[in-house]
Amino acid sequence: MNGQEQSERKRHQMINQPVERLVVTLAIPTILSMLVSSVYNMADTFFVSRLGTSATGAVGICFSVMAVIQAIGFTFGQGAGNTVSRLLGRQDRDEAVKVASTGFFSAFGLSALLAVIGSFFVVPLVRLLGATETITPYAADYLRYLFIGMPFISSSFVLNNLLRYQGNAAYAMVGIMTGAVLNIALDPLLIYTFDLGVGGASLATAISQLVSFVILLIQSTRGGNITPSLRHFSWQPGIHLTILKNGAPTLLRQGLASVAAIVLNTSASAFGDAAIAAMAIVSRVLMFGLSALLGFGQGFQPVCGFNYGAGRYDRVNKAFWFSVKITTSILVVFSLVGLLVAPEVIAFFQKEDPEVIRIGAAALRYHLLALPLLSFTILAMMITQTIGASAKASVLALARQGMFFVPLVYVLPRLIGIPGLQISQPISDVLSFLLSLILTIPLLKSLAKPVAVSAPEDSLPAVNLQQARQSCKK
Repeated sequence: MNGQEQSERKRHQMINQPVERLVVTLAIPTILSMLVSSVYNMADTFFVSRLGTSATGAVGICFSVMAVIQAIGFTFGQGAGNTVSRLLGRQDRDEAVKVASTGFFSAFGLSALLAVIGSFFVVPLVRLLGATETITPYAADYLRYLFIGMPFISSSFVLNNLLRYQGNAAYAMVGIMTGAVLNIALDPLLIYTFDLGVGGASLATAISQLVSFVILLIQSTRGGNITPSLRHFSWQPGIHLTILKNGAPTLLRQGLASVAAIVLNTSASAFGDAAIAAMAIVSRVLMFGLSALLGFGQGFQPVCGFNYGAGRYDRVNKAFWFSVKITTSILVVFSLVGLLVAPEVIAFFQKEDPEVIRIGAAALRYHLLALPLLSFTILAMMITQTIGASAKASVLALARQGMFFVPLVYVLPRLIGIPGLQISQPISDVLSFLLSLILTIPLLKSLAKPVAVSAPEDSLPAVNLQQARQSCKK
């Protein structure tokens, strides 16, 4: 069976199989990948925390740079990926190949350029990011190695998203999980055995992401997947604009995550290294809890893209609400458990410093109270971005970290001290949830209407289909 036939078979499966089964089938590999990646992030923090509070704080400082790397990878990966899924839903594989190749090589080239520039300004950069005098040496060591792996890390995100949006998350899982497991194994070896300290943790990330990149590239040549090719890279402004338009919500979300991390670290630095370290640990723990939500959402996105491209809007709506119900249930259970054992969780990473435990345990509990609301909020971002409703998706992406969190975390700690640092994100999550309801419910109602849902796209009148799409995007 050639690539075209495999692509047609995948399209038929995506627009005809029960959406519940499809979402779960596609979500399992992505959830596993996200869980393993989250375990790696926590293991990374655990091994570094053995070096002291300042070393732990350095990981939190460098998170904003990792957020930039992720922003590049996810912007081009999701911008190209959701376009590819809709093109495949419309049976336009040639254009899909062009979009995928353009997104991949654009991300690699841009991240390589920024890595070269950044490597000349490591120390000034970490100070700009909020590092204290004691944290700066550790953060600089971490950042130097991170820049080495930057092109491969961002490009791995692109490949991962392209595979997912084609409905082949299992292929992506192999590369992501292999890199994460290798990273966990390399951390103690490079940090302790080779005595590289915090820099060893970053070098482990660079090496493991290079391996992951190679595996994902190989996986892109199998199973009828689109293989990015320099021959199909396009300089056409229209393709770049389409990718950037569809990836803009991700760029806003990830870019603001970097800004939010800088503001958080700057606000926390007023309370010492313990506050920076505590918030860094809380961020890692919450990412583990969110991994199931993000993985499930990533299983929903290709189902959404294919069916929206094929005009099956009823299936898009049904898949969305199914995903919300399942992920909300998971986050409720995770939050209840976390509320009971919050001090023990923080102590697992930094038991030598009681101040880190005190600040971190309270912050974690506040965050967990609002965590289940993120199910609807994040899936609302995903559905609006995947169907091309870029304006709504951009507003939702801007809201959580930019519109709400940055002002709150800048003002509240100055007004009420450490509690302001601890409650800024939960308040932001509540406000983001309310905004997502306002923007998304009308869209979901329009998708639930019986118009343009009973047949694949190629059997629907083109004018009616276009009108229905425009109605959904408003």
